[in-house]
Amino acid sequence: MRRPRVYLAAPLFTAGERDLNATIRDALVVHCDVYLPQEDGALLAEAIERGNDPEVASRYVFDCDVTALRDCDILLIVLNGRTVDEGAAFELGAAWALGKICVAYKDDPRQLLALGDNPMITQSVTTVFRKIEPLVEWVASGDWLDREGIPSFFDGAAHMPPSGAD
Repeated sequence: MRRPRVYLAAPLFTAGERDLNATIRDALVVHCDVYLPQEDGALLAEAIERGNDPEVASRYVFDCDVTALRDCDILLIVLNGRTVDEGAAFELGAAWALGKICVAYKDDPRQLLALGDNPMITQSVTTVFRKIEPLVEWVASGDWLDREGIPSFFDGAAHMPPSGAD
């Protein structure tokens, strides 16, 4: 059986954010391959600093990350912060629409709404892990696999309400 592939969607603009992402990746990598955009993809600022045209650099970053999204089995989004990171929100939506297994990690009590985070985010994930250890145990357990050892994807579109168009 091949190793599962996890896409780690998270904010990556401060040293603290990048450190948390690396900590999560280091805990998971024993049991799966982890795509961490800050290390495995391209960073827009660095690409522009190297003299690349901003539009070309933007397209390259987008293409790298979307390819990794298509190839992943699980999308893990970090929800720390008062609001979710814009790029991570896009990655979650794309992964959900592709039928990927989507879970979240959040150890930060801040939230946008009195009732919690935005329902478009929370309803896209099956589980929110509050600590790294249970997340690692879940990935290692294979509970997200079906009987044949294949990721138990769901059809995201099948869960959408009818459009109302006749």
